[in-house]
Amino acid sequence: MSDARSVLSRLRHGLPLSPDHLTWVAGALADGELSDAQAGAFAMGICTRGLEEPERVALTLAMRDTGRVFDWALDGPVLDKHSTGGVGDCVSLVLAPALAACGAYVPMISGRGLGHTGGTLDKLEAIPGLVTHLDEARFRQVVGDVGCAIVGASADIAPADKRLYAVRDVTATVDSLDLITASILSKKLAGGLDGLVLDVKVGSGAFMKDSATARALAEALVRTANAAGCKTSAVISDMNQPLVPSLGNALEVAEVMQVLTGQVSGPLVELSAALGGVVLADAGLADDVQAGADAIVASIRDGRAAERFGRMVAAMGGPVQFVENWKRFLPEATVVREVGALTDGYINAIDGEALGLAVVALGGGRRVETDDVDLAVGLEQVVRIGQHVRKGQPLAVVHAARPDAADRAVRAVRAAVSMGPEAVSQLPVLIHDRVD
Repeated sequence: MSDARSVLSRLRHGLPLSPDHLTWVAGALADGELSDAQAGAFAMGICTRGLEEPERVALTLAMRDTGRVFDWALDGPVLDKHSTGGVGDCVSLVLAPALAACGAYVPMISGRGLGHTGGTLDKLEAIPGLVTHLDEARFRQVVGDVGCAIVGASADIAPADKRLYAVRDVTATVDSLDLITASILSKKLAGGLDGLVLDVKVGSGAFMKDSATARALAEALVRTANAAGCKTSAVISDMNQPLVPSLGNALEVAEVMQVLTGQVSGPLVELSAALGGVVLADAGLADDVQAGADAIVASIRDGRAAERFGRMVAAMGGPVQFVENWKRFLPEATVVREVGALTDGYINAIDGEALGLAVVALGGGRRVETDDVDLAVGLEQVVRIGQHVRKGQPLAVVHAARPDAADRAVRAVRAAVSMGPEAVSQLPVLIHDRVD
């Protein structure tokens, strides 16, 4: 029989933790038997000592099993995608309907903005009437009828993780690779998935700033998920500049709709295809990764992905004709201001985290969990690395609720964008690597 003292003692002395130990900890986190002090000591012990792979798998499964674990009886594979967070990253809104159009079912449990990164649920809620918290019966119905639903986690999904994450946030243990892995996967695996693809971001706008750290996380996630019984691969993608040239909830939905309705292409389509190609191939819906990527692009170009997106929006309470009339439905900011360049030059670097925090300061994200979000504000037409601009040309366009907030955002954008007289010798590559 495990207890807090024995588990913490084993951690302190570097002794292995058995599945029984970790199952007890997860249950004690979920039901409150473990005090905040003990939970903090457990998190610090793992952060300091680390976990071996079998321990990490056991902790992930134990945290998953503290709550609801879905099972599905559908005529196709149940697939999902998770991103470690970036700026201007609205892939989920493109990939979920595209995967559905390719024969998969996608019960995507997503989150809200965290720190400088945007949240998929906040973006979806820029669509009037759309509700991201569905009861289980409605969630199952939308997934079965449409092929995809993007929703928030209910209170009974991995409750041990909710408790542990809150403790990690105040004990400086958020950046533990083992705890990050268990946190992400305990929630994702609760979805009853047949396959998962992970988008691990690296760069100035990501939580992982360097390639070595990003690869270590990708490998830990892939090994752990596969050992837990879910076929999983990862793509390491670049976040040294925003994925799309807009940051902010309604503005990013507008980018998605331009892609789904065939008005633009670019990095959003490229990354969606890379991620979708991997998970379709893993699930047997494509002969190989390239065939899967081609299928994703085809579903976007021929309108099938847009049709699935429109059906999902309507099924979740949004406008029935959203795809056809999306421009008139999205909220607009009252103050729109260009950020003119102060000199001629080339864009040599962009601090993505600083841009994300500028959107938070505009009201487009949360400083604390209880903050209201202004769904209309953000940045648009953000320049790209390597681009040449002349004095007075816009580095970005600010969308704000008040003139003083716009003034602060203008200063923040100028500070986040580095310019020089010559172009950088090498532009960022979108796809860095893949971990199978």
